[in-house]
Amino acid sequence: MRIGVVAPARPVDRIVAARAGAFAAIAYPEVDLVFHPQCFESEGHFAGSDAVRAAAFLQVANDPAYDAIWFARGGYGSNRILREVMPRLEEPARRKAYAGFSDMGFLLGALYAARVGRPVHAPMASDINRAKGDETIARTLGWLVRGDRQGLEPELGGRPAAAFNLAILDALVGTPWLPDLADHVLIVEEVSEPLYRVDRMLFTLANATQLKGIAGLRLGVVNDVVENDPPWAESLESMMRRWAGDMGVPYLGRARVGHAQDNHVVPFGIA
Repeated sequence: MRIGVVAPARPVDRIVAARAGAFAAIAYPEVDLVFHPQCFESEGHFAGSDAVRAAAFLQVANDPAYDAIWFARGGYGSNRILREVMPRLEEPARRKAYAGFSDMGFLLGALYAARVGRPVHAPMASDINRAKGDETIARTLGWLVRGDRQGLEPELGGRPAAAFNLAILDALVGTPWLPDLADHVLIVEEVSEPLYRVDRMLFTLANATQLKGIAGLRLGVVNDVVENDPPWAESLESMMRRWAGDMGVPYLGRARVGHAQDNHVVPFGIA
């Protein structure tokens, strides 16, 4: 299996890429893991200009020699290439899996909206840098390469699901890149935000007409929370139940997805 790694947002360090490549070579010898040179480009915040990042994504997505795309890391920037890449995806792109999370939710959402390929909310190559990062990225590689279900979010069941970083999903609302999630269980996670902003983003979700008809809400990891002044008095569970109630759907509890070592795999749709 040949997996191409691209960086539609921020660049990845060559040492981190080497570590991920070495682990893949040992644990999954049937994989040819290819980091596109664009992963190491730098233009200010980004892994190369918008044009460079778009070209790298299209090159790998449209190349029939690659079976999957694994995103190198998140950050910010994949939304800036959507208008360029989505109309130019060809037939080989429709047969691939696309794995990542965080800012990559822009691309995963747009791909799912267009019914292109198999988007998967999953750890990225840069997650090798976490404590026990080999276990983290093994969940993604196991699913992509061998269909190993051990790395899946444990409570997916038989219902279609989708997972997003809350800020990314909030930004997708009102755009053509937000997929139809009717009858899906929607899992959200967040990092490095104060809870009042989490509450505000949940307000948008609860009132978004594009999200009417989802089957329920779940909450992933919310970590590195920025302190409120004065302190925020409401718990995350209470917030989720309240906004799920406004949305008219059940709150279905916690999920093991998010910006943490314990991040698990959520294929969009039915696993």
